[in-house]
Amino acid sequence: MLTRKIRMTKNGILCEINGRRVYLDPKNTDATGVNFVSHAHSDHLPSKNGGMILSSVETSEIAHLRGFKMENHVQSIDDFSLIDSGHILGAKGLLFDDIFYTGDICTRNRGFLQGAVVPKCKTLITECTFGLPEFVFPKLDEIKKQVNELISELYGKGIPVILLGYQLGKAQTITQLFGHWGPLYFHDSVKLMNDLHRQLGVSLPDGIGHTEAEKNGLLSKKPWAMVAPLMSEKNQFLKDMKSKYGAVTIGFSGWAQSKRFSFGRRTDYSITMSDHCDFNELVDMVVRSGAEQVYTIHGFVEEFAEHLRKIGIRAQPLRENSLDDFI
Repeated sequence: MLTRKIRMTKNGILCEINGRRVYLDPKNTDATGVNFVSHAHSDHLPSKNGGMILSSVETSEIAHLRGFKMENHVQSIDDFSLIDSGHILGAKGLLFDDIFYTGDICTRNRGFLQGAVVPKCKTLITECTFGLPEFVFPKLDEIKKQVNELISELYGKGIPVILLGYQLGKAQTITQLFGHWGPLYFHDSVKLMNDLHRQLGVSLPDGIGHTEAEKNGLLSKKPWAMVAPLMSEKNQFLKDMKSKYGAVTIGFSGWAQSKRFSFGRRTDYSITMSDHCDFNELVDMVVRSGAEQVYTIHGFVEEFAEHLRKIGIRAQPLRENSLDDFI
């Protein structure tokens, strides 16, 4: 008799299957079971070691660069399948016992990142960061056209441009999409991450870090382009780049189009681009999975689950103390 329990705990999502414990993106690894880490963004990395960690090699390497060295790391376990989630380099979903956990997921192709192809499953545990109908993202070709025209206009006026996106993920996509603009420089932290991506086989344009470029007086020769982490306009780095060189910022965020969430529009120009599925892609992903039961996590969990129920799919948010048993 097969018994399965899926529940949210203070340590993350716990799946118990005939006594076997599987933690999905746990805050702390558990010594008694399998600990799956979907990718190396800080909100998905455990805070300490203590049990076997299942993840991609890329996730392990990137996590190490970010200060967390995975002990007892494995990249495969019998009966567990790691599925590309299309989110960032090395990001995976996990398929086991007819359960698929998406981690953070994107089904669109973006530069070197191929969109996820979701497997068939009976139970789907999915993020819904952009699980409201207002979030419908533009096509990549539209983004490229818009940004290239904007950079061209600024270059024509001799104005340097700083392209802002998360240090891990978006910064590498931005580098690949717009790295043909030069001279090309990088915030030192982005350069470190890009260098690791190249070591892991990703072809990205190279360039000089901002400290070296400024030391050698290169930033005074305008215009230029720089890729930097998404940061507040109050950050001293951006203040210096603006006051010293007249730089203009272009920020990339899935929240850029939202009228309700202003934090996506804190740059001179805001471009809607995300490493997650938009609303329609989330719905399509769920339908394609064929799941009989869907649990929503991370984002608009109530709203997205309600929408799925309206179209005939059994769905509910997975919250702490919630529990589902299959016998």
